[in-house]
Amino acid sequence: MVDEAKSGATPLEGDGKRILMILGTPKTDSFCHALAEAYSNGARGEGHVVRQLKLGEIHFDPILRDGYSQGQALEPDLLEAQRQIHWAEHLVFVYPVWWGGVPALLKGFFDRTFLPGFAFKYRNRSQLWDKLLSGRTADLLVTLDTPPWYFRWIYGAPAHRQMTRTILGFSGIKTRRLAEFAPVRPSTEEQRQGWLRRAERLGVRA
Repeated sequence: MVDEAKSGATPLEGDGKRILMILGTPKTDSFCHALAEAYSNGARGEGHVVRQLKLGEIHFDPILRDGYSQGQALEPDLLEAQRQIHWAEHLVFVYPVWWGGVPALLKGFFDRTFLPGFAFKYRNRSQLWDKLLSGRTADLLVTLDTPPWYFRWIYGAPAHRQMTRTILGFSGIKTRRLAEFAPVRPSTEEQRQGWLRRAERLGVRA
């Protein structure tokens, strides 16, 4: 399900960017949702068109059953998601880090949609590949319960490397900004309000 602006009317596409926000948590209500709304409000205030794709509200099998050896029919929601990714100039991914990586739902979304012929294409008899989503940029808004310094220097930031390099970068999408909001669990209301203002500023600079 792709949400347009909350005003009830589809925004006109003019000079603003076409932005697709992908909310990569299975939860129906979380701090990620608040960050997504703050960023969207900031971007829309600058005239950008923002659409939201909430993975927790769409229907698809997140398991790529046979890898690439056999075709697996895409559900209607995934076909629509691919159309929205093609429409977008700029992607915004909002998600928590769980067990050092992205949530299984978000990883399953990539497994099922970022397919050969859509996100990349291997070249015959070559170790090189074509990046089929080139020309797009991305912002990542990431929540963690781990302090950012510990996640980076002790754990090696595996979720960040996976997203920026082996998924988005592999497909030609250039990560422009990666914003961490952490640690969430012990945070105060004052801290969270500050993070929401920061997310809105990121949207303004989309």
